[in-house]
Amino acid sequence: MSQRRRRSLALLTSGVLALPLLAGCGAGDDEGGPAAAGQDIAATARDKVADGGMLRWAVDSMPATLNAFQADADATTSRIAGAVLPQLFVLDGKGRPVANPDYLEKAQVVEREPKQVVLYKLNQQAVWSDGREIGAADFVAQWRALNGKDSSYWTARNAGYDRIEKIERGKTDLEVKVTFVRPYADWRSLFSPLYPKQVTGTPESFNEGARGALKVTAGPFGLGALDKKTGTASLTRNPRWWGSPAKLDTLVLTAVPRSERPAALAAGKLDLAEIDRTGADRIALARRAAAKADGAHGPAASVTPAQATLSWALAFGLDEDKAKEAQAIRQKHAEAVKRYAEEQTALRGFTVRKSLEPAYTQLAMNGASGPLADERVRRAVARALDRQALADIVLKPLGLPAKPVGSHLALAGQQAYADNSDALGGQDTQAAQALLADAGWRRGGKITEPAGAKAGSEAAKETDDSKTPAVPASGPGTGNDGLYIVGQDDERNGDERNGDGQPGRDGEIVDADAFAEDGQGRRDELSPVLAPAPFAALQEQHLRTQAEAQADAVDDGKRSPALDAEAVAEADQARASTAPAPAKQAVRTSGNMLAKDGKPLSLRFVLPAGPGSEALRTVGERIAQMLQKVGVQTELTKVADESFFKDHIASGQYDLALYSWPATAYPATDARPIFAKPEPAADGSLLVEQNYTRVGTDHIDQLFDQALGELDEAAARDLMRKADARIWATAGSIPLYQRPELVAVKPGLTNAGAFGLGAPRYQDIGWKKPAAAKEKNEKKK
Repeated sequence: MSQRRRRSLALLTSGVLALPLLAGCGAGDDEGGPAAAGQDIAATARDKVADGGMLRWAVDSMPATLNAFQADADATTSRIAGAVLPQLFVLDGKGRPVANPDYLEKAQVVEREPKQVVLYKLNQQAVWSDGREIGAADFVAQWRALNGKDSSYWTARNAGYDRIEKIERGKTDLEVKVTFVRPYADWRSLFSPLYPKQVTGTPESFNEGARGALKVTAGPFGLGALDKKTGTASLTRNPRWWGSPAKLDTLVLTAVPRSERPAALAAGKLDLAEIDRTGADRIALARRAAAKADGAHGPAASVTPAQATLSWALAFGLDEDKAKEAQAIRQKHAEAVKRYAEEQTALRGFTVRKSLEPAYTQLAMNGASGPLADERVRRAVARALDRQALADIVLKPLGLPAKPVGSHLALAGQQAYADNSDALGGQDTQAAQALLADAGWRRGGKITEPAGAKAGSEAAKETDDSKTPAVPASGPGTGNDGLYIVGQDDERNGDERNGDGQPGRDGEIVDADAFAEDGQGRRDELSPVLAPAPFAALQEQHLRTQAEAQADAVDDGKRSPALDAEAVAEADQARASTAPAPAKQAVRTSGNMLAKDGKPLSLRFVLPAGPGSEALRTVGERIAQMLQKVGVQTELTKVADESFFKDHIASGQYDLALYSWPATAYPATDARPIFAKPEPAADGSLLVEQNYTRVGTDHIDQLFDQALGELDEAAARDLMRKADARIWATAGSIPLYQRPELVAVKPGLTNAGAFGLGAPRYQDIGWKKPAAAKEKNEKKK
């Protein structure tokens, strides 16, 4: 078995967009429909954009490496790579891969039998910054570094490269011929970015040579200085660039935490920055209220009249020490109010461009143990949700389209997209209650618990673990509104499975195909509900083994219920003995909530507690209300942001959670680890890859494997839709809505902002020509 190196989904949105489609390389027809929201970038023709100038663009952090194929590569790594390295295929405004004419004249499958052969014909002007032509030697070096055969290369992924048999020169130096040992449908995902052979040629240069510098590049920009002290990475116009020259002289990527970006924008340190809802509200208030600090918002808004009166009394009271302290506090507060007012004045000059990110937020259900190990309970939770109402909460106040996402594997606009949610069924309280009843959960059931335990609402209070010290997480970070995006490699569970085994009795919904759209919005059947089936005993055994091991550290100390007669007998024996008697269990009923086997149906709902997570917590609270209507109790547990992913999601310490997955143009490759059926490891643990819900089936895996080797693009998309219908039916995760994208932009900046499913065309970004310059040019004509 070859070692699977998972593809980092965070890298998929890099590249240059808005490019014409080359013959033989295209995305094709109108499958997938229109994107839910278009790009908002102030698109402007190049002749109306000034030559020169600098742009300061906010990023989350300085890159730990410039090698996009290493485990610690991040979004800044991808942004730099998109501007300075070849991207053979890039994503258009609908998130579809198209060939990049700056590097390719043609790229297509020229043979399918006996083996797949792809022929790349390179742009004859394409050269590296050292003057050498881009050619087959660069393709060969990158393939050898990433195919997984040489463990000396520190690679994070080898998806697709491990299917290549050989790479050779074509009829001319401009042709590269790639032969595959096994068919690979996602061949367009390869060689983007393409590194020079100086980086990929040896393990030493690959592992260390490109971490802090790129001496050879081939994009509209070259890499300038990386200054960790100032937190900036400077990209400068490439003088050897053969395409349309970059409009900007310099592009400065500046690391600024999202919470500090409004102040940085106001101080003139940034021109372009993705912001959260709070930052967008500040800019809207500044433009609407003419920057008046009237106390309606900002620091003054948090002070109540009673607090203001007390502060004045202390500051001018007889106690000199208290007066001095109060005056200092009042002075500090006054300075904060003044600073806020000045910032609001500056923020009036900015605008917020809006779209929907290439990522969706989902409700994840941990199917490893507890009530959610029963597929009927997961399906009931899903049927209790009003997904439209949840999308409205987040997107409607922003003026963005609020349509629930209908696929786990694509977003509206992408060819593989189809709304397959009918394989599970929509919101239906009666259906949810029926599923719970079938699983044995009843209202008014007896609940047995140790004496002294809190009952009712007291036992299910919202908890806040965010003050508990946590180990800093090395996993993916947060998005701009606290909705976590998972997708970066966590360096675990990399074994690949061949997918050739026969399907087992794993709870697969046999007729889920009937609810997969055919790309034209049609379905074979109309019934919106599929019958649930139990998981295989072997899978359940391993899931429960892991869950029990994890639960040891958080044992709540509750005893299992005992028979009344046994309890009385124990009490009699205790009175006759010097040993202390065990506590008698209290018995109560669950009332309107559900219970089974003496236990209430209560789920731990983990949410991040950070200041940027308000929208996420609001959605979580609304979900809890929806579940309460069908008798499901939830315990909202707020945890520190840095521990949310590592200590809870990845480790399986949750029942319900909200986090996001980025979209991909290559779901057969990139989404498979997210939905792969967990497999037992030699040590008894589970290999979950990136499937943090621990829910999967053999048949889903086989559909992914079939799609990955299917060179008929329409057939491959049909297989992906069938896989998505099955994923819906297993109810491990429920897509809710596409994430909002809010970007603050300085006036006059063109071809930049909220890129939606696309990504920047770096050479076209620039400052709009002033009106005087336009008139002067017209007179010359």
